[in-house]
Amino acid sequence: MKRNVFLGSLAIAVLMTLTACAKADHDHATDDDNGQAATVSAPAASASALTTYKSAACGCCKLWVEHAGKHGFDVDAQNVDDLNAVKEKYRIAPEFQSCHTSVSPSGYVFEGHVPAKLIRQFLQNPPAGARGLAVPAMPLGSPGMEVGDRFTPYKVLLLHNDGSTSVYASIDHLEHQH
Repeated sequence: MKRNVFLGSLAIAVLMTLTACAKADHDHATDDDNGQAATVSAPAASASALTTYKSAACGCCKLWVEHAGKHGFDVDAQNVDDLNAVKEKYRIAPEFQSCHTSVSPSGYVFEGHVPAKLIRQFLQNPPAGARGLAVPAMPLGSPGMEVGDRFTPYKVLLLHNDGSTSVYASIDHLEHQH
């Protein structure tokens, strides 16, 4: 019985996530008239560049790009057909993957719905032996994954050059990510 309740709850959570992505895709499209990804920018004085590889159909990725733009990043959003190839190129192991991958000009990677404030913090003082940050999966309430007032606590992982990870930040409340 407990297993069926768990599976039912999991199915509802997945459905809500997919619904949020589809709604975000419809309500917050940032593609230009030719279907190409648009660039979302903040004022140039405080901008840092990121290239974000994503699916053209994913609304939550578009919302994350908007989040990063509103927090001072100049994001070049690239729609790609084969995200697995991008994740393989940047050595994102399957257990750390999410729906989009961002890369800084210096080659640091930011996988998934990492809060912009933590990307900025990381880039201002990159930890020795680190190659980026990851938020595995797609936690409800993380930047780009907002669904009303729902929030699931999550960990932001530090990706080390040797393939290991450690916890960079614990986001226990919605307010901790902004």
